[in-house]
Amino acid sequence: MPIPKTASRSLSSCAGVADTMSVLANVDLDENKLKKLVSENRGALVCHSGLQIAAANRLISSVERQIGITQQQHLVSSILAIKLAMGITHLVIDIPVGINSRIKNTQDAMRLRKLIEYVGDQTGIMIDAVITDGSEPIGNGIGAVLEARDVMKVLRNKDDAPQDLREKSLFLAGRIIDFDPQLRGGQGYFVAKEILNSGRALESINKIIHAQGKAPQPTLGNLTREIVATTNGYVESINNTRINQIGVLAGASQNAGAGLDLLKKVGDKVVEGEPLFRIHATHQSDFGYASTAADGNNGYIITSK
Repeated sequence: MPIPKTASRSLSSCAGVADTMSVLANVDLDENKLKKLVSENRGALVCHSGLQIAAANRLISSVERQIGITQQQHLVSSILAIKLAMGITHLVIDIPVGINSRIKNTQDAMRLRKLIEYVGDQTGIMIDAVITDGSEPIGNGIGAVLEARDVMKVLRNKDDAPQDLREKSLFLAGRIIDFDPQLRGGQGYFVAKEILNSGRALESINKIIHAQGKAPQPTLGNLTREIVATTNGYVESINNTRINQIGVLAGASQNAGAGLDLLKKVGDKVVEGEPLFRIHATHQSDFGYASTAADGNNGYIITSK
């Protein structure tokens, strides 16, 4: 199944999908190059801002950003306009839900899912919109270089690969594979797992990276500081919004090598003085801002349960 995946760069978060992929490969391609890549490799992952598609959506989005308005209806139309322009016929959409995510509760998630499905029906796209747990960060890295590191660890089946990222990736990949009419229903996850475990997934991404052009490798920020627990206990929750804010202050939205490396996740036992996460920055001013913010509120809730 050919997958022409388009993605955006970060506007307000530490890294968009295109930012992370740009650590590994060139993502700024034109339409002709993209068509050639998908035809030859059955897949590509590029930044849609460089493509001359969905012009009306581009104009409306630029106005919305300037006046600070984001409507659920336009969020749906924006996503589907780009997909329609790419010739997409089947689409899996992940809707993470959590108190610190964009979608706060299941009711809002269901409303968004119904809207996506309705517009998909009207435009002829078969959509599988899935609601997932967005209560804590997925993976260990926050920021393009660190997120790309996590992705490659999963693809290489490394022992220290973040298991939450691996499982969510298999789940979503399985939903895509289930679109195959020749596959028995509900087998997508197991097929995805076999593809990953066998090394075929790594082989495919390396082929795509080579075809798009390997990117110059950015370095991880060398200004570092570990933020430590101030008490003994267990990590009860991690505030996604606060973690993102600290990462942005560290420069992650502007510099691929900046960000946070999460060393503890929800449910982990911690002792006083043990590192919770590590700040990486490339500029002294960003390093100072992120450190000050983390000292005030590091986003971790630790209880003695």
